[in-house]
Amino acid sequence: MSQNNPPSSISMTDALRETLVIILAGGRGERLKQLTDAIAKPAVPFGGKFRIIDFALSNCVNSGLRRVGVLTQYNMHVLAQHVQAGWGTLRAEFGEFIQVWPAQQKKGSTDWYQGTADAVFQNLDLIVAQKPKYVIVLGGDHIYRQDYRTMLRDHINKGADVSVSCITASKEEAKAFGVMGVDGDDRIVDFVEKPANPPTLPGDPNSSLVSMGIYVFNTDVLVKQLTDDAETDASSHDFGKDLIPNMVPTLDVFAHRFSDSCVYSEGSKEAYWRDVGELDSYWSANMDLTAVTPTLDLYDRKWPIWTYHAQLPGAKFVFDDDERRGMAVDSVVSSGCVVSGSTVRRSLLFSGVRIHSYCNIEDSVLLNGAAVGRRCVLKKVIVAEGCEVPPGTVVGVNPEEDARYFHRTKGGVTLITDEDLAKLPKP
Repeated sequence: MSQNNPPSSISMTDALRETLVIILAGGRGERLKQLTDAIAKPAVPFGGKFRIIDFALSNCVNSGLRRVGVLTQYNMHVLAQHVQAGWGTLRAEFGEFIQVWPAQQKKGSTDWYQGTADAVFQNLDLIVAQKPKYVIVLGGDHIYRQDYRTMLRDHINKGADVSVSCITASKEEAKAFGVMGVDGDDRIVDFVEKPANPPTLPGDPNSSLVSMGIYVFNTDVLVKQLTDDAETDASSHDFGKDLIPNMVPTLDVFAHRFSDSCVYSEGSKEAYWRDVGELDSYWSANMDLTAVTPTLDLYDRKWPIWTYHAQLPGAKFVFDDDERRGMAVDSVVSSGCVVSGSTVRRSLLFSGVRIHSYCNIEDSVLLNGAAVGRRCVLKKVIVAEGCEVPPGTVVGVNPEEDARYFHRTKGGVTLITDEDLAKLPKP
């Protein structure tokens, strides 16, 4: 264990200026099935008008961090367009930027990114050129609001070499994450990836600390560790599997409690963080927003989530007959939507959705530009972007019948795509 460095006297303003953020946004997102066939997971729409990466980027901007590199690889075009259109307003002459750093095969290398650590290693020249004192590394595919200033301050005050943001989970839930064993000062003494028997919190044998995949590094430490890891043939070149566990025995590695830096919605006590990497969790997180008082309150302007979206007219509800009434209850309806003589309950409609008459939509997520024909019944479904549901389609009523034509999750969510609809028997 290295000797703990004394707390720095650096001001938070200076610390923010000397910090570079790296957002890992190159994953395939295969567990989201057809939603990521053509776009990267961080570019998947969320919450009616946003994309998943907007949460990480908004956290950066709201925290006063103005130097951000977004590392991309798979299906990067839509993501790159979104970042350029919605996040290209910082002033380069002040040393501020949010830039897409695409994967590139450099001299001496013939491989794409081999892991999260390798992705950062292959961009070390760009990182070092910025001369940061601290580097924050985080994923671009989680839903949460966090003030990174609090984590950075905690890192500096503890004299840490690296800090790992973490949440508390049950011992059973922790088996799916990187898990930390800590001492009474939250110094990490053990770090294991997806263990069968996770380490637990001191004094609480039923709970564990799990990694959020958010790290603060001293830059000199990061450069050395990445360089050493790149020269280790047996490494999978991943932060959670290799880099962090290898640092624990010899360096000052600390856990940072997300509960200390979470930006809470008014009246909420839950430190809201969701991994939306598979369909059930993606559906559930979108459904969270339809609650009367959501734990993640996107109407809370003290920590806004920013994005780019097309300029569209307001949502419209038409017809007021007993059998043909356009209405939405306990739902989020985005701009450009038209609900024509149908009922929508506990659902989230993204921009430009059209629902024709005599439909019943419940507990569902309809992505941008989806269209639903007359007399459809949709319950607990995700309708893919631009998908056109034919008149009379019924999904979510008969699970066995749904499973013949669509992907249906363990949680009972059915994904509807144009390709799957083409398999349905013709009327």
